Amino acid sequence: MPLYLTEDQTALQDTIRDFVADAAPVSHMRKLRDDKDPTGFSRDLWKQFAEMGFTGILVGEDQGGLGMGHVEAGVVLEEIGRNLSPSPFLTTAVATVAALKGTAAADRWFPGIVAGDTVAALAIDEGAKHRDSVAMKAERSGNGFRLTGTKQFVTHGHVADLLIVAARTAGSASDTDGITLFAVEKDAAGLTATPERLADSSIAARLTLEGVELDADAVIGEVDSGRAVLDRLLRAGRTGASAELLGVGGGAMDMTVGYLKQRKQFGTLIGSFQALQHRAAHLYSEMEVARAAVLKAQQLLDAGSDTADAAVSVAKAMTALATTLSVQEGVQMHGGIGMTDEYDIGFFMKRARVLAEMFGDANFHADRLAVAAGY
Repeated sequence: MPLYLTEDQTALQDTIRDFVADAAPVSHMRKLRDDKDPTGFSRDLWKQFAEMGFTGILVGEDQGGLGMGHVEAGVVLEEIGRNLSPSPFLTTAVATVAALKGTAAADRWFPGIVAGDTVAALAIDEGAKHRDSVAMKAERSGNGFRLTGTKQFVTHGHVADLLIVAARTAGSASDTDGITLFAVEKDAAGLTATPERLADSSIAARLTLEGVELDADAVIGEVDSGRAVLDRLLRAGRTGASAELLGVGGGAMDMTVGYLKQRKQFGTLIGSFQALQHRAAHLYSEMEVARAAVLKAQQLLDAGSDTADAAVSVAKAMTALATTLSVQEGVQMHGGIGMTDEYDIGFFMKRARVLAEMFGDANFHADRLAVAAGY
């Protein structure tokens, strides 16, 4: 598979680039932050995404979507990252749709997602760092289940209409099997969401489930066999987060190069300094390698390849490292003013920090690859 976009994918890129730059530029994020918006994103903008068809990008045409793949979803996410646009696109239109595909829950939730009426959140993590463990208990109760436990770092969890919750129906927290995924509605009795602002001004929630009663229809997939669904969700989420990170890194790099071309020191453009040119060239190279890794992971996911899982971890680790380099170099080359709100570059650093942790940081995925290789 060639590591470049097709003609149709390039046309989509042109469309989404113009749309996001006009409807949700960095100034849009600034306003939400300055206004201390309690939602963390614009519902009106989410409806606009739906009107453009983007909310159903991974939903099959037979269910009202566009029937596209992860490459196309990544094109959208890259522009969201480039503009730091607060959006539930990653959690809802990518990860949740991937989890629900082929399950009975798809018919219940896909229409709302496609229409831009539904926002979903992922209640997966339970500790300070992302780990492949699930301890939350789901005990049999009548013809359904009772959920008890806590979840952390649930992006949009305080306002989501749907929560995808991973819980333990058998075994211990570290066991691969014995996991079941549930679709929990926002008004479920016993569910408490405590919102907290993250470093980039986005909002995630700490969830507490105290005996939340669910009927059997809330199960996504099969009881005790939710690992396959969870892995599908995580592959989509990690690849999507990588694409968004690519956009953040690319946006920061473009901003920095632009600054080098207009900032003067002692009457000379700083972009003419060889030391800065070398650093910019190195950054460009790292971003291009990361871009290739992301596109490869997307293509393998769309092809249903057995090697997709490893490629996803490579993409997530590489984009985290490359984008961290991009935002750090951006702040350094801007000088002290780069850490102030007068320039946008500092916001790119904050967004990169949050995305790098989402679904596992570079160290998590490097270790995951090493273990898979037998080390």
